[in-house]
Amino acid sequence: MDDAPVSRTAAFFDLDKTVIARSSALAFSRSFYHGGLINRRAVLRSAYAQFVFLAGGADHDQIERMRRYLSSLSTGWDVQQVREIVAETLHDLIDPVIYDEAATLIEQHHLAGRDVVIVSTSGAEVVEPIGELLGADRAIATRMVVGADGRYTGEIAYYAYGENKAAAVRQLAREEGYDLERSYAYSDSVTDVPMLEAVGHPHAVNPDRALRKEAATRGWPVLLFERPVSLRRRFARVPSRPVLAASALGAGAAAAGFVWYAARRRERRERRERQSRRRAPVRAATNAWAKSVAYLGQR
Repeated sequence: MDDAPVSRTAAFFDLDKTVIARSSALAFSRSFYHGGLINRRAVLRSAYAQFVFLAGGADHDQIERMRRYLSSLSTGWDVQQVREIVAETLHDLIDPVIYDEAATLIEQHHLAGRDVVIVSTSGAEVVEPIGELLGADRAIATRMVVGADGRYTGEIAYYAYGENKAAAVRQLAREEGYDLERSYAYSDSVTDVPMLEAVGHPHAVNPDRALRKEAATRGWPVLLFERPVSLRRRFARVPSRPVLAASALGAGAAAAGFVWYAARRRERRERRERQSRRRAPVRAATNAWAKSVAYLGQR
């Protein structure tokens, strides 16, 4: 008798504050300013929106207002110019703010044979290149209507938000043969509960207050990602085989007391670092806001 075919599985990741430590939709505002797509006022407004987002104060209504504002702002933009700006500045703006823990999870899911899918409310022209940078297999993102002239019309063809995300995940599962009951999902926002419900292994990552409460009620695991790190730095710090071999010999010769002492010191240091990282997003947002104001004041 033939064995039953083994179904595929996937891991679905929200992007902002789940994989990267900032809003992908707002990250390119200064680059768009240099490209002539937006003015100084729009840069300042984007910087303030980034501050609210990182400080954890953006609720559903604020996100909706941000969506309408960005949709209106992008009307008439040349799509090819947007893609070129994103491609030119992607590594400088996004690479340094990828959570180390998220990058590790993505690697682990790939090693387990799962596809990795980025699911984000931000526009496809931003999300898809970030997905490629992360090594994701697919991306689900908001799609704007593009006119015959190659410019955004200001209308939205598909809005990847709330229940729409869950519907897109189920549709992709049907197309690719994913077994959602054996699949994983990760998000920081209560608005993504429908997507988290769609899989058998939902996880709350850096959850907002409402999602933290929901996760506690449902018994969902809660993960804290606190270490933004450049992918290039992650690859650079992987030791070579000779280094690994030398480390193994040294570890074998080390006294047990020294190992214990070093572990205690490391534990205390990591505790202090975790406390510092919890405050880092607000500090970073405040610094970004101050830099934007100072930068534009010099223009």
